Amino acid sequence: MYIQVSEDFKKKSKSAILAIGIFVMVYILLFLFTVLLTAACIGGGILLIIAKPMFLTLMLGIGAAGTGVFIFFFIIKFLFKKHINDRSHLTEITRTQEPALFKMIDEIVEEAGTDFPKKVYLSYDVNASVFYDSSFWSMFLPIKKNLTIGAGLINTTTKQELKAILSHEFGHFSQRSMKVGSYVYNVNQIIFNLVNDDQSYRNSVESWANISGYFSIFAAISMFITQKIQWVLTKMYSFVNIRHLALSREMEFHADEVAAHIAGSLSLEESLLRIELASNSYNNVLTFYESRISKNQASKNIYAEQSFVMNFFAQLNEVEIKHNFPNIKLSESGLFNKSKLVIENQWASHPSHEERITRLRALNIIKEANHEPARNLFRDFEQTEEKLTAKLFSRVKYQKEKINLELNTFKAEFEEQYTNDSFDRVFNSYYNNKNPDFTVDKNQIPKKLSFDDLFSKEKVELVYALIALENDKNTIEAIVNKELALKTFDYDGQKYSASEAHKLLPMLNNAITDVKSQIQQNDSDIYNYFSTGEHGRKNEFIQAYQRLAEFDHQYEEKLSVYTDMSNATVFMSTQTPFDQIKHKFSLMIPFEEKLKNEIRAYLEDGTASVDLNEQDIKDMDYYIQNDLIYFNNNQYLESNIQLLINAMNIYPYLLSRKYFRMKKNLLDIMKEWKISPEMEKVN
Repeated sequence: MYIQVSEDFKKKSKSAILAIGIFVMVYILLFLFTVLLTAACIGGGILLIIAKPMFLTLMLGIGAAGTGVFIFFFIIKFLFKKHINDRSHLTEITRTQEPALFKMIDEIVEEAGTDFPKKVYLSYDVNASVFYDSSFWSMFLPIKKNLTIGAGLINTTTKQELKAILSHEFGHFSQRSMKVGSYVYNVNQIIFNLVNDDQSYRNSVESWANISGYFSIFAAISMFITQKIQWVLTKMYSFVNIRHLALSREMEFHADEVAAHIAGSLSLEESLLRIELASNSYNNVLTFYESRISKNQASKNIYAEQSFVMNFFAQLNEVEIKHNFPNIKLSESGLFNKSKLVIENQWASHPSHEERITRLRALNIIKEANHEPARNLFRDFEQTEEKLTAKLFSRVKYQKEKINLELNTFKAEFEEQYTNDSFDRVFNSYYNNKNPDFTVDKNQIPKKLSFDDLFSKEKVELVYALIALENDKNTIEAIVNKELALKTFDYDGQKYSASEAHKLLPMLNNAITDVKSQIQQNDSDIYNYFSTGEHGRKNEFIQAYQRLAEFDHQYEEKLSVYTDMSNATVFMSTQTPFDQIKHKFSLMIPFEEKLKNEIRAYLEDGTASVDLNEQDIKDMDYYIQNDLIYFNNNQYLESNIQLLINAMNIYPYLLSRKYFRMKKNLLDIMKEWKISPEMEKVN
């Protein structure tokens, strides 16, 4: 199969190759400079020793020669660098174990016109990738690639969708014209190694400097010169990398086209749209079990739970089911994104899903599809899932023997946790990203409105329109202030140059004022709707509203306790003289007392037990009951320092959780209006 590359691909390939050519010239000049400098340092050192042999000249001569050697080694160190991928999280599978899967890969390899992978691995997550151990020499020597397939991906796709995703991965290497992308990638890695990956080099220079005070002077000279070389290479890295990423985005489109020719446009589109939900569901399961480590709870099959969570969210959002999987529409994937600002992200390695799907729909390649679950490619995928789950949880350290939750137990506890940690859907996401307005006019004559009017789709869209407008304004201001470097951008379908950005600010300010006014009016209607009538929960609503308003007013002051402690302890992360450390800890005492008082209030009212595990509660109780010593005999006492840091981190979490519970309590009271028929009659 041969697919003609686009003009954009050719253009960006030429740009990337030109950037490499310029880098090569700059590198050759730097290389020649270091060769001459090294020769001068070594020659000068030898002449100094010969001219006047003595200990001082011997040390200075060796130091000078060492400077040249280290600078020369810096410029060529990438030749000896090899990137080895960590495979501890991967599980290799063979053709003997899974013949059906390997048969599919055979078909893809043949149609794509590429080589079969050296090895095939299963990973835990929702992804697929091709990787290899790379070095400078891999640009010139043939190297076999390895294929990784995530079990979370197999679990949430059809056979046809999995075939499309794997075809995309092999599409990157299917044609000679794509090799330039691999070449650019390797050159980029070389520059990155020279610019950033220099810790081992620094350690070598420091070790040399520690041998003698004479050498430390020359070590400082070596670091100064290499830092100047790094400055030049940093500029080159940006120059090459921007062009590499632009080419990378074109390579994604090209690989999509390869996949569409092998498996069809629709199968790749549907898998792209579902992958975010599948990934979020997998991560939700992981988060669920992270909070249960203290209870020694683990999963028997995390992928069965992933499927449940994915279908749970699909049902909540009324997503249709197709071929036994949620079928996400493109319009649903960006439901709350109301931004009108379009900026090409020159640092993105992948185009957006919207851009990819637009291209796929334009291709509209139809293939006969197999809609069976991809898991059916395996002889016993459930057993495979359980083995991977056991391997994943073997990395967790439990205090006692772990307990595997049954699937039905997980379902019940996940649903309960979700209900406790989210606002009821009757509010239509109105309060998900905003709080009640406590400045509303509480004396308005209530309008003839219904619950559904107050939380209609149009009212909810106002909230997300305001968020988008404020984000757009911040971005435009960054362009005006030259904090964001770009030439052009689109706003509401019209192209602007960076110099014209300021023209948009008055319009955005007016739009923000208008939308804010509409939201505030709706919030006033909401308050007056729920604070009128003779319903038994009216007074309860007003009291809950006032309590939340009071806590909202206090929130910044309470959060300042954390801010003050952070500022008072910042010295611990910097090199500080011993006498100053003791003094700074003494200055911290009044701030720490406030922190302890705040945490004590949470422990005494019992709310901490809802949000913290048993060990954290014990630690916090010990922390507030004792005057801990953090520094003694010129060293930090790590166990006490850790208690202090935990307390500082836990406090803002408790603060936000209390706000959430108070807000949820208010909304739960309001929810009663929705389910209470007599309230609609009252209003």
